[in-house]
Amino acid sequence: PMDEEVFWEIISSFNWKKTGNDDAVLRPALKKLISMTIDDIKQFAEILSAKLYELDGLIYASNIGPDSYKGENKDFSTDYFLYVRCCVVANGKDFFNQVLTNPTNMPKEMDFEALLYLADEAYNKKMKTEGEFIETKLSLETFSNTEKWK
Repeated sequence: PMDEEVFWEIISSFNWKKTGNDDAVLRPALKKLISMTIDDIKQFAEILSAKLYELDGLIYASNIGPDSYKGENKDFSTDYFLYVRCCVVANGKDFFNQVLTNPTNMPKEMDFEALLYLADEAYNKKMKTEGEFIETKLSLETFSNTEKWK
């Protein structure tokens, strides 16, 4: 069954030799997810959203390089910050924990948006549907973790 350990095993199955082709990078993880139950796929989405939520905060947004958060009235891409948070998770458990404890380790000018669609794609392939989205308890949208934006 899906838990933290299995979640990180799936993340560690990404094929980074195929960098530049996100589908190819994700293919091993997608195959693993499809072989699991619908509940496991949904739980993967829940764990992912919780990880992205944990990284949603001012201290993290202020450490992503030239596109960092610089204040309320300055240009800041909430989508790009979400994709940078995806990059943190995509780089595995150890990197995720490093960034959590030291936000200056946030990736600079690197993102991995494709991770956002992994669970939904597995769900749709398993259910033989198209365009369905898994609803998660926590929002992964930027600014949703209000505690970390104070």
